[in-house]
Amino acid sequence: MSKAVTTTNFNFPKQKGVYHGKVREVYNIDDNYMVMIASDRISAFDHILPKGIPYKGQVLNQVATMFLKATEDIVPNWLIGTPDPMVAVGHKCEPFRVEMVIRGYLAGHSAREYKRGERVLCGVTLPEGMKENDKFPEPIITPATKADEGHDEDISREEIIKQGIIAEEDYIQLENYTRALFQRGTELAAEKGLILVDTKYEFGKKDGKIYLIDEIHTPDSSRYFYADGYEERQAKGEAQKQLSKEFVRQWLIENGFQGLEGQTMPVMPDEFVETVTERYIELYEKIVGEKFQKDSTENLNERIEKNVVEFLTKEGLV
Repeated sequence: MSKAVTTTNFNFPKQKGVYHGKVREVYNIDDNYMVMIASDRISAFDHILPKGIPYKGQVLNQVATMFLKATEDIVPNWLIGTPDPMVAVGHKCEPFRVEMVIRGYLAGHSAREYKRGERVLCGVTLPEGMKENDKFPEPIITPATKADEGHDEDISREEIIKQGIIAEEDYIQLENYTRALFQRGTELAAEKGLILVDTKYEFGKKDGKIYLIDEIHTPDSSRYFYADGYEERQAKGEAQKQLSKEFVRQWLIENGFQGLEGQTMPVMPDEFVETVTERYIELYEKIVGEKFQKDSTENLNERIEKNVVEFLTKEGLV
């Protein structure tokens, strides 16, 4: 099997610290810039799975880069450049402690809540009589608090403002950006025969200015359906054909794991790992519209370090 990057331990010039997230390794450069490495780790139900997925980091980084460039007319973003297939370098912003989740369809978490009888999600009233994967009359924003560890929690717009998590003026701007980004993502997906079902955006501030940060419209942060056959599948009550991480969650559920107390993470066979890699590459090729070029997985850490140091020096960031 190809090799995967599951952890890094670099010491870049002017490095002030490193944050090891669920999937990303984020290096603080001189409190001004960030080197974000998209590892090959994969998480589901807020747990990191035991094996890395070869090429996943490259897919995520390249898809996110494409969409950041395709939306920079809507909102400024943190990205400065991508010195390596798995690496993005950009501005260090102070993140808002809320993820802006937007949903065009009743799928995933919202469908599970709906099935349990919930009709209000994050302060938003959901229509009666919906089936899983039905389209909402209009997209709904269902924010989640951003947890450093454990589960992100649903929260309403009113609570965010009342608790002072985000100032009302900033929050209104985040909602406007979120709707505009989702609209653009929906249009770009439709051009490729896909439906952007739901996604999340993260924002931060630097020098008083709001930036879009992190990744956007990747299979980790978004759910896509194939447009072809969507209506027929809905009419028959069949599952939708989708490109997202949901199939990994379904595999875990089938193997008795939903991240609940007392549950044990199942062993991932190599065949399943290869299937996950293939699905990520499929999404890349579908959404980007070109063949995925596999970079060598030999000496990955050495390659990343060399490319990053050269970029930081050349751009005058260190």
